[in-house]
Amino acid sequence: MALQELYTKYNRVWIPDAEQVWKSAEILQDFTPGDRALHLQLEDGTVIIDPRLPPLRNPDILVGENDLTALSYLHEPAVLHNLRVRFVDSRIIYTYCGIILVAVNPYKQLPIYGDAVIHAYSGQNMGDLDPHIFAVAEEAYKQMARNNRNQSIIVSGESGAGKTVSARYAMRYFAMVSKSSSNKRVEDKVLASNPITEAIGNAKTTRNDNSSRFGKYTEISFDRRYQIIGANMRTYLLEKSRVVFQSENERNYHIFYQMCACAEEPEFKSLRLCNADKFNYTCMGGDTEIQGVDDRADMAETRQCSLTFPSSCLEHFRYGSSINVLLLLFQSSGSHLAVFCDLLGVRQENMSRWLCHRRIVLASETVVKPQPRERAINARDALAKHLYAYLFDCVIHKINQSLRVPGKQHSFIGVLDIYGFETFDVNSFEQFCINYANEKLQQQFNLHVFKLEQEEYMKEDIPWTLIDFYDNQPVIDLIEAKMGILDLLDEECLFPQGTDMNWLQKLYNYLGSKPLFEKPRLSSEAFVIQHFADKVEYQCKGFLEKNRDNLYEELVSVMRASKVKKASYPNFSFFRIIHFMFCLNVAVYPPTLSMFTVINALHFFYLSVQQFRSSLYLLMDTLNATTPHYVRCIKPNEEKLPFEYDSKRVVQQLRACGVLETVHISAQSYPSRWTYIEFYSRYSILMSQAELRAGEKKQICRTVLQRLIPDSNQYKFGRTKIFFRAGQVAYLEKLRLDRLRTACITIQKHVRGWRQRQRYLSMRQAAIIIQQYVRGKRQIRLAWAAVVIQRHCRGYLIRRIYLLLQVATITIQAYTRGWMARKRYKKMVEEHKALVLQKYARAWLVRRRFQTMRRLVLNVQLSYRVQQLRKKIEEQVRVMETQLREQREGYESQVEALVFKNDHLTRENQQLQALFQEKNDVNRSIGQEVARLNAENMVLSSFLIYDTLYSCIYSICQKHLSKLIYRSFTVFLENIFLGKYNKPTQTQTLMSLCCAELKPRGVVVNMIPGLAANLLFMCVRHADYLNDGNKLKSLMHAIITSIKQVITENFEMLSFWLSNTYYLLNCLKQYSGEEEFMKHNTERQNKNCLQNFDLSEHRQILSDLAIRIYHQFINIMEDTLFPMIVPAMLEHESLQGISSMKPTGFRKRSNSLLEDGRSEGEAYSISSVLQLMNAFHSSMAQHGVEPQLQGQAIRQLFYLIAATTLNSILLRKDLCSCRKGMQIRCNISYLEEWLREKGLQGCSVMETLGPLSQAAWLLQVNKTTDEDAAEIQQRCHELSPVQIVKILNSYTPIDDFEKRVAPSFVRKVQVSFLEREGSNQLMMDAQYRFQVTFPFCPSTQALELLQVPSSLHLGFLTRI
Repeated sequence: MALQELYTKYNRVWIPDAEQVWKSAEILQDFTPGDRALHLQLEDGTVIIDPRLPPLRNPDILVGENDLTALSYLHEPAVLHNLRVRFVDSRIIYTYCGIILVAVNPYKQLPIYGDAVIHAYSGQNMGDLDPHIFAVAEEAYKQMARNNRNQSIIVSGESGAGKTVSARYAMRYFAMVSKSSSNKRVEDKVLASNPITEAIGNAKTTRNDNSSRFGKYTEISFDRRYQIIGANMRTYLLEKSRVVFQSENERNYHIFYQMCACAEEPEFKSLRLCNADKFNYTCMGGDTEIQGVDDRADMAETRQCSLTFPSSCLEHFRYGSSINVLLLLFQSSGSHLAVFCDLLGVRQENMSRWLCHRRIVLASETVVKPQPRERAINARDALAKHLYAYLFDCVIHKINQSLRVPGKQHSFIGVLDIYGFETFDVNSFEQFCINYANEKLQQQFNLHVFKLEQEEYMKEDIPWTLIDFYDNQPVIDLIEAKMGILDLLDEECLFPQGTDMNWLQKLYNYLGSKPLFEKPRLSSEAFVIQHFADKVEYQCKGFLEKNRDNLYEELVSVMRASKVKKASYPNFSFFRIIHFMFCLNVAVYPPTLSMFTVINALHFFYLSVQQFRSSLYLLMDTLNATTPHYVRCIKPNEEKLPFEYDSKRVVQQLRACGVLETVHISAQSYPSRWTYIEFYSRYSILMSQAELRAGEKKQICRTVLQRLIPDSNQYKFGRTKIFFRAGQVAYLEKLRLDRLRTACITIQKHVRGWRQRQRYLSMRQAAIIIQQYVRGKRQIRLAWAAVVIQRHCRGYLIRRIYLLLQVATITIQAYTRGWMARKRYKKMVEEHKALVLQKYARAWLVRRRFQTMRRLVLNVQLSYRVQQLRKKIEEQVRVMETQLREQREGYESQVEALVFKNDHLTRENQQLQALFQEKNDVNRSIGQEVARLNAENMVLSSFLIYDTLYSCIYSICQKHLSKLIYRSFTVFLENIFLGKYNKPTQTQTLMSLCCAELKPRGVVVNMIPGLAANLLFMCVRHADYLNDGNKLKSLMHAIITSIKQVITENFEMLSFWLSNTYYLLNCLKQYSGEEEFMKHNTERQNKNCLQNFDLSEHRQILSDLAIRIYHQFINIMEDTLFPMIVPAMLEHESLQGISSMKPTGFRKRSNSLLEDGRSEGEAYSISSVLQLMNAFHSSMAQHGVEPQLQGQAIRQLFYLIAATTLNSILLRKDLCSCRKGMQIRCNISYLEEWLREKGLQGCSVMETLGPLSQAAWLLQVNKTTDEDAAEIQQRCHELSPVQIVKILNSYTPIDDFEKRVAPSFVRKVQVSFLEREGSNQLMMDAQYRFQVTFPFCPSTQALELLQVPSSLHLGFLTRI
């Protein structure tokens, strides 16, 4: 369909406006080819005639989209309006524009950067959640890991737009998601470097209180496991001129004011500092303080962050004398110069002389010439700028040294924080360099966008056509080509007598014919360049001086003669740098220095532009070797007011930062791109019944689209998406709206016809009755009519009298009640005074009584305890005496017996020796041989017996383990307690067979829950019966160790052993012999209690082990359930009716699409969740898990469902609609019904779904009046105010009959929640765990009556 055909009645357009840039108007009549003008009506009712065809306005359904490329009409007013709706109405600061993230500075702290938000974005695809800086960081991190390619995030924007904050949040995200325990300090150092660099590189400007006056590229290094191992910073274009000059209402760098604020602290006494308003370098801009900023606290933070680095790195911040040197340099008095020279270690007379004089070397003599005041000031300022620049570069170099750690870098992510395009009333050398760098970045951006477009077309098998887009190569050639602006500047700087005007004249001569270079009409000291963003007029004054940026040789000699040596100032490393800097011939530089003039004794210098161009080329090479991601920061207003939107300022920045260029490139081809499933869901209302029954949805979409839009050039069919030309989606929306309007009209027609027919029949019946009276068929009853009239008259009179009496009564009551209230108030005041006196008197008496009683109680307790101790000591003494006496008697009897036995053995020994002596010679050799053979025989037979028996048992266990799950366990019992196995290794092996290889299957498990636990406890009881402590301890250790080994990823195994561990714990409590557990036992059960040992310590260990099994059990269930929650609870639409699916633009949601791994029939739904919950519940019931434990596990899973679903609602604007609220409440009802079926409604499970249920209600309720606000406050008590406001701001209509929530209503709700106390967290903690409790449930099973099924073939077990 041609674009002109869309200018129809009721459609809206955008027309230019001087104040608002663009304003909306409605078309009054259809436009047809040949018409000379378009009739429009503004929103205020004014009718105008426009001879041109203005840009069309997008349908309301597309306004407020996450991605600007999802708009049907892509042009400047559409982008500006979409950003305004999101920023002002919805309070959303992030928006995608293709590959760009547009970030509008809210000038207010928002609760969207917490750790929970980071965890929510971690692992998600770029389009799955709402736009966020964390989404860009996650995409970069994921692409680095997936594609093994370095990444970069380019953050740009003008001063005050929020570049530094955005870069800081990106680095914080990397530090959080890639943290490793071994390199934890690396992340801390990366984050701690920000306050340091901001202190020395940021300053207050008229546009921003914390403006970065340098560009920074931070490379974060990762190892092969993609964990941070180090970082490196490169800086660009430090604004050195700010050190010596600040405009009105601006400040110098923060570090000067931070140190002056701490002048009275002991650490800074030796620096001889004073207030900032006493130094000329810090008070040029006027006010030296920033409202709401505490320089002393910022200095404390800066020093604290410097402690994160090694002590040798950043002594400047701990002993900042180098900063004081710069402050003193500007002061004109001799005292300040003396302090300056003293700190620097140079002679005052030499410094004062060569600041005011210059040596001129002639052919035959050397002349010292006094300098004019202006040149002396320039020499002083040049020295100050050099000193500060080297301080800055040294700090960066030292930080980089500290951030470098041993280990090979596998990959990196770079974060570039650099100025955006700048244009001021007066533009000079700094703005020229900044805009030159932005031209290079814009060219790289254009090529990258062009490449992505081409890849998208090739991926979808769509013929590629060349896109016409703006190429800024001519501007770059104008600046850097041969005989361009930079070459002519360098050439002029080489001439000693070169001036700015001579250079400007060369520009006019060489470049005057260039189309992008202009000479201003009203100025002869400036030139104009047509940049990609705007025309900029540059003043030539100061270009040569700033480009040369050199020091006089005499000052270099003075500095080289400094007496400050390395050994004499260990705390002033800055002066070591100064000393190295001015050493003979060559200066020493850190390897990361990118822009600084190198001056040596020969007065040779590099030009600033040359070094800047070299560093810029290096930066572009780095960016071209990485995959870039773009963040464009926008400053919404000049007054820094929160959520105020100045359309003029915003549109200037959109033009300057490349957002509109991206829109232009997208609009040239097919900007609107819908997946087939999105198109089918949205426009099925336009399909006929025959088309809907045609078969595959893809083919249906093709057929319908060919019928609706005959011109095939207006769209293309890709493999997974349909590509539309600009305006075609709006045309489809118009057709859809017309179809809905026609349906509404049809319904209204029938309803109105029915009402009119009913009205007609009623009137007809009334007319017939009147006619009957007139014709005499009916007669009027006069008496009855008179009664009716009298009744109404009397009622009217009585009501008047009643109203008069009522007013009088109310007046009397009001005065009477007022008098009584005042009387009651006076009495209450008197009583209150008496009560106050009584309160204090009674409190004093109570305190006295309490102190007396306390002393008495303490005395009684002390005497009682002394008596008890005496009794206890006496009893112990008596017991010890008795024991000693008994032991002495026993020892004496034993000694007598041993003496007698010794005498007897001695006599027998003598007789045996005599016998052996007689036969010794004959049998010696035979006896030795027999002894040897017997010894060998016994050893061999012992090993054969043990090995054969063990092998037989082990083979039997392995053979029958799959059929009889407790065979190995019972063999273990038999061998341990019959004494056949005493070797520790064999005991461990059989315990391993019992626990590790035991599988929870077989009918026996269903019939006898906890059988394994009961048998284990019987073993423990047998060891207690034998009073064998070592055996009992060994057995408990083996049981606990073996159970630990089954804590794996096997759900069935964990369910089985959770049940048995719980039963074993209950058995140890029930038969422990403690009264609190024995009171539930029968007499027979009490006879089986443990008699000899206390196993309370082992119970505690076993309880901890059960908790560990439970948490692992929950983790496995949550890991299985988590991928289903969002698709089932939010994305799957089970309700019949109009679909809520909308286009998502360039960033597609992976979870919403059916093409990436699952077919339509395999998509997750609420039925999938219920089936999984059934499987979990059946497994727990089968293995005999206690019902209360089942309820706790299900409660944890339901909490995960609620938290994950609510977090997705809060982070996905497209889910905040009335229809989605209906879908969520429907799904909650399914879950509630499932709980009732399982009998778990009494386990406080539904309470976990309370926040989600209230959020669904909030999406459906009316949101217009004060009563609605009060009802929201009353009903949504489980949602925090931040969550409620976020949902209201994110509410998105999915059809024309819905309306957005008015900002005034949101403010009413915010005011109503001011007094509510509670959490202000935006996200629910999805990782929260409820505390698990193991209830004591005594078993009625008597152990002596426990029957072992005959199917287990355990006949060798005997009952004792």
